Amino acid sequence: MTAPSHAQQLLSILARLSFRLGQFTLSSGGVSDYYVDCRTTTLHAEGGRLTGHAVLELLEEKAIEAEAVGGLTLGADPIVSNVATASAWRAQTNPSAPLLNGFLVRKTEKAHGTGRRIEGFCRPGARVVIVDDVCTTGASTINAIEAAREAGMIVAAVVCLVERQEANGRPAVEAAAAGAPFLSLFTANDVRAEKLRQNAADA
Repeated sequence: MTAPSHAQQLLSILARLSFRLGQFTLSSGGVSDYYVDCRTTTLHAEGGRLTGHAVLELLEEKAIEAEAVGGLTLGADPIVSNVATASAWRAQTNPSAPLLNGFLVRKTEKAHGTGRRIEGFCRPGARVVIVDDVCTTGASTINAIEAAREAGMIVAAVVCLVERQEANGRPAVEAAAAGAPFLSLFTANDVRAEKLRQNAADA
């Protein structure tokens, strides 16, 4: 029997830890019958490990080459750290495996010190991947795309863990990405289906 992939294992944890059914008001102001809080998974020890490997495998599958991953604080923070760490682990056993450094985009520039908006890796001309946990309207993802480009970096791809499939989310991100592929590990329907399967198994 084939062992489940990192992505399949991650989906199971996302459904169990991060998916809730009910009535919720979203940051966009809309109302939904479910809520996905990916941080309870990406900050979980095993969930974080799986996140890093699953994102790397998606980039490999799509032949995306990059030097770093980054995104808007706070949702992207654990994803960035886990992907960077997973790339380092892989490089220990496969020296040809790419190392992906990390960077975080502040929501506003620092008012002190260097006044930087990007923390960590930042090199003009470098190919980078923008990551986010959940894409609803795409606003936080677009914010990170714009900051990376303002710093002179090239956006090679955009990755989110869960795409809510709202009417305007994907088109807005794709427009901002300007030709860079927008990839998602899962849709909200994927996570919902897994949650319902788990509920039935637990009954």
